[in-house]
Amino acid sequence: MYGVLMIDIDSTALTAEDVSLIKQAQVGGVILFGRNVTDAAQVRALCDDIRYHNQDILIGVDQEGGRVARLREGFTPLPAMGRLGELFNQDPSQALSCAYDCGYLMAAEVLAVGIDLSFAPVLDRDGISQVIGDRSFHHDTQAITALATQFMRGMKAAGMATTGKHFPGHGAIAPDSHVSEAIDTRSLDEIISSDMQPFAQTLHSLDALMPAHVIFSQVDDKPAGFSKIWLQDIIRDELKFDGVLFSDDLSMAGAKAAGDVSARVKAAIDAGCDIALVCNDRVAAHEAAKAAQDLPYPNQQRIKTMRGNIPTWQGDLESTCQQFEYWQQAKQNVTQTFFDAQADVQTAKESTDPTLYK
Repeated sequence: MYGVLMIDIDSTALTAEDVSLIKQAQVGGVILFGRNVTDAAQVRALCDDIRYHNQDILIGVDQEGGRVARLREGFTPLPAMGRLGELFNQDPSQALSCAYDCGYLMAAEVLAVGIDLSFAPVLDRDGISQVIGDRSFHHDTQAITALATQFMRGMKAAGMATTGKHFPGHGAIAPDSHVSEAIDTRSLDEIISSDMQPFAQTLHSLDALMPAHVIFSQVDDKPAGFSKIWLQDIIRDELKFDGVLFSDDLSMAGAKAAGDVSARVKAAIDAGCDIALVCNDRVAAHEAAKAAQDLPYPNQQRIKTMRGNIPTWQGDLESTCQQFEYWQQAKQNVTQTFFDAQADVQTAKESTDPTLYK
């Protein structure tokens, strides 16, 4: 059975400690970071090994494009979604076509190496946030909705489920919730009419949501990911969303208001999350696994919808991706549009964010 926890692992191959953790009853997922990646063949071998030890497990990654890309060496560079927004301002038709191609290309290459899902797309509006910026498609709701819908169409065509983040929107809050507490003092009506709209308007395309580690103080004194008001009253009851709810990383500073990691996991699940992420803290992962033993298992059918259509490995990334009928065309379109000079490709490979890229 799929458990309620998604954890990370130490390096590019499983250690005995990793194996012990992923075999624990309530561990239902593994998220990969840059430190887990050398090249495509290594990632596929790692994912196959993870599944050898635990068949009921989701493997995820943050492969958004731009500065948030864990898979780099040998993979096709993806633009930051903000570049799609810039193109949309000039040529909406081309931008929408490219958004589809980006979604398809990303999903095909992630699936090819054995990973079920990338936590994408980012549906936050481009505002004053220190951590969102060009991870957002645009500042305008209609542009975000149009581009994200096409991006998700591409993902689904390749065989990957979609995850919208960071509900109900992180773009209007300056502090980075990875490293500090983030508080939004706007009214619920203001949030619903602005930042929440890209989520509400793309809900039909979303298989999962990831709430923000932001306290919307006029709504609740807890971060959204620990709030029954946001997760139950608004997402489940008002929006009628029946997809998966992933917590954001519970090791982030924005989550510490809920107490130690055991309290955070319980608070996230009690509030309505299906799966709780605990990353970049091995001691916390052990504590979380112990605490999770007392929690109910998540809805199994709901979790299974996030499994990716993973192809048979053909020995290398390119041969494996040839099984996706549109991969070659999508790759060509994206590369020509956004990386027509070798310098651009090199910049895409080297550009990292020290907070997000681990």
